[in-house]
Amino acid sequence: MTTEEKAGQVLLPFFRGREVEAHAAAIERLHLAGSIIMGDNVPKDPQGKLDLAGMAAINHRLAQATLADGDPWPGMVAVDQEGGLVARLGAPLTEWPAPMSYGAAGNETLTREAGQGLAGELVPLGFNVDFAPDTDVTIGPMDPTIGARSMSADPAAVAVHGVAFSRGMLAAGVLPAVKHFPGHGSVTADSHISLPLQPAAIEELRGRDWKPFQAAIDAGMPMVMTGHIAVTALEPGVPASLSAHTYAALRGLGFNGVAVTDALNMGAVAKQYPGGTAAVMALAAGADLLLMPVDVAQAHAAIVGAVQSGSLPAERLDEAARRVATMMLWQGRRASAAGTPAGSGAPVSARVSASAVTVVSGPCTGPMVPGAVRVTGGGPGDRERFEAAAARAGLTLGSGPLVNLIGFGARPAGGDIAVALDAPWPLRDSPAPVRLALYGRSDAAFDALAAVLAGKATAAGKLPAAVGSFPAGTGCP
Repeated sequence: MTTEEKAGQVLLPFFRGREVEAHAAAIERLHLAGSIIMGDNVPKDPQGKLDLAGMAAINHRLAQATLADGDPWPGMVAVDQEGGLVARLGAPLTEWPAPMSYGAAGNETLTREAGQGLAGELVPLGFNVDFAPDTDVTIGPMDPTIGARSMSADPAAVAVHGVAFSRGMLAAGVLPAVKHFPGHGSVTADSHISLPLQPAAIEELRGRDWKPFQAAIDAGMPMVMTGHIAVTALEPGVPASLSAHTYAALRGLGFNGVAVTDALNMGAVAKQYPGGTAAVMALAAGADLLLMPVDVAQAHAAIVGAVQSGSLPAERLDEAARRVATMMLWQGRRASAAGTPAGSGAPVSARVSASAVTVVSGPCTGPMVPGAVRVTGGGPGDRERFEAAAARAGLTLGSGPLVNLIGFGARPAGGDIAVALDAPWPLRDSPAPVRLALYGRSDAAFDALAAVLAGKATAAGKLPAAVGSFPAGTGCP
């Protein structure tokens, strides 16, 4: 491969809106590894839902463009589809609850089925990479970014469920990427906006944040994403994604796969390292795949120029391109999966939510409401979904106890029954006598909630993280 071809092989860009043909031309011209589909690239049908045929056609065109060089491996067609708050693709694909549901349910087999179910529906659309699961260990309310994207505050639980979900994805035919090394769940700033600082010592990181990554590496997972987090004990003031000390630490855990950066257009990097600087720095530090540079042509030119000037060793670019090509050769040689129809994961999604809903305070048996209920709070569509689920459970609306729905980042709220829809932290200071954690906003999650309120099901979940005076593991026996 030429230097230009190798420089393209380590870049995975985004594109604007529906500029598919222009992007396909850029893939061919710059020899790019593939593309990531973001929310503004997703075609919609007249009802505002995902246009399945349109999405498949876009992905086919982009995959076709990656083959222009005649390489014997497929290009990447990637997406961020974790479930919960991070889901670029909506209905008619299955709606999945927040990943914290897996920690609350505590069922490794169910987590694997969910990973396989989620990924299986991506395959017919042409996706072969999903930047999931999130294997960050949350520290609770001081974690402003990850929250319910984390499976648990217990490193051992995140390790078990992160591997299970990843194995399910691989079984479905999609490459997972565990993220965000060296751990985004224990920092107190949002790297989308600014650079979070991680003051913990290496021993603390090994005992908490790195355990799920070690488990994923030991299980042979192909890809690890590095986050934009400055770790004082590794390289003060430098984002981990651009830090040679971080990649040395990652390789020191035994990882031989593809190290991919988090999106390079995020505030923690783009504000401090403009132009193609971040791409060259990340590559020089030890990254193999550079995700979403602000300007991919500029990043490509910067990499080629750095190799030609000698400021970036040619051997480092060779190593990175070889790792990416090796992973995609392996992906291409695996038994091709046919995938599963849109919506086919709905029964598994429903089982996850039914297994996760948690009573933090209140009765564990019998109806919580006397056949009727009122509702307040929540975000757009939450009350409507709750009301529909309540009706399906045989509850009447407009009288009875007041259910207060609390979303991500919302303040603690009262009512007779407080329900945290995402991370359960707002329940800590809620004055409501009955407090429930749901970890999801899907129709199936609301059905699980309504069934518990009506006394038709028991809440099987356990708190995967402490909520004020309620320790992790709180829940009905």
